[in-house]
Amino acid sequence: MQIRVKCNCGEGNCPEWAILELQGAVEAQPSFQDRLQNLQIGILCRPSSQEVYTFTVGYHELTGSKVSLKKPLLVLKKTKHSDPDHEIGDCDFSSRVELEVIGVIRHRILFKTRPKAIISKPQPAVKERVGMPGSVVSNQTA
Repeated sequence: MQIRVKCNCGEGNCPEWAILELQGAVEAQPSFQDRLQNLQIGILCRPSSQEVYTFTVGYHELTGSKVSLKKPLLVLKKTKHSDPDHEIGDCDFSSRVELEVIGVIRHRILFKTRPKAIISKPQPAVKERVGMPGSVVSNQTA
């Protein structure tokens, strides 16, 4: 079987993708098990010009770095084309498979350290002296 690979974005113009490599496992809560597609699991940030990345998942923050791959990888989308004129019964002997290039992966972002716990403190309440309407509140002591 011959599989054709095509690229509509032009030579050298394919979108850049990256791989996130984490230590351990990312598990979704049971309430999200049936809705994993397009589920946002965290926030990936990179300070302005540094090669250090932070990935925040819930109350955990991971710090990672960008590493080049030895060989680039292609991100492909598989499409099947069939020729209805050559179908015999329920079998399709003339189906054609095409792979479309939708991205190129040249780097991975490696998070190899343990996550840091993010603990937020509640803001202290500002106490103000409030008097009754029409009364005067004095801060001076006798």
